[in-house]
Amino acid sequence: MRITLFIPCLIDQFHPQVGKNVVHILKKVGVEVDFANEHTCCGQPFFNAGYWKKAIPLAKRTIKAFKSAHVVVAPSGSCVHMIRKHYLELFRDNPVWLDQAHELSEKTYEFSEFLIKVIQVDDLGASLKGKVTYHDSCQVLHGLGLSSEPRQLIRKVRNLEFVEMERPDLCCGFGGFFSFKFPHIAEAMVEEKVKNILASGAEAVVGCEISCLMNIGGYLKHRGIPVRALHLADLLACGI
Repeated sequence: MRITLFIPCLIDQFHPQVGKNVVHILKKVGVEVDFANEHTCCGQPFFNAGYWKKAIPLAKRTIKAFKSAHVVVAPSGSCVHMIRKHYLELFRDNPVWLDQAHELSEKTYEFSEFLIKVIQVDDLGASLKGKVTYHDSCQVLHGLGLSSEPRQLIRKVRNLEFVEMERPDLCCGFGGFFSFKFPHIAEAMVEEKVKNILASGAEAVVGCEISCLMNIGGYLKHRGIPVRALHLADLLACGI
């Protein structure tokens, strides 16, 4: 199978190793990986902030960039949710672009979803000694309905103990512009999330959404707490 990779802005700018690990993993399981050089931001920040008119040119650019792709894979639940759901809202009054938005939405998959549901691979041969827990990002869980898929992949990592934290679905408080507009509320939310992570006894928290991991990881680092925040791709690349 040949896929075209969609790399979110935050991964491109701050955590490029996540993108590299996604490519490494996909190639290991026999998937050919293309990259659309024309693609930039999907428009999600503008859309979430209410600037829909500013989001439209970015959405159009994304649709054009992936028009010839057979399958699009992204290591970001929020970007996939933007393409699947919100593009249809952006272009609801534009039949020509709405048809193209539908076409892209139907062939775009989140990374763990692609592995489990499309190519049906859960054991990548990864190995890591330690104990981890999993954070259900709002966009991944509620937006895309993905919960068992990342957990299935985590449980296949050799030498790894997986534990559930209390309320894994509790929001970390990032929420895009929410954390900038309401920093005190956002900080209280991530503090509660970290308390649940620490209570689990895990040495790392794994997730499928880089924005959540940056928020949680930043809080942990700022307070000197020796717990890592890992993208699922970083975990699955261990030892392979």
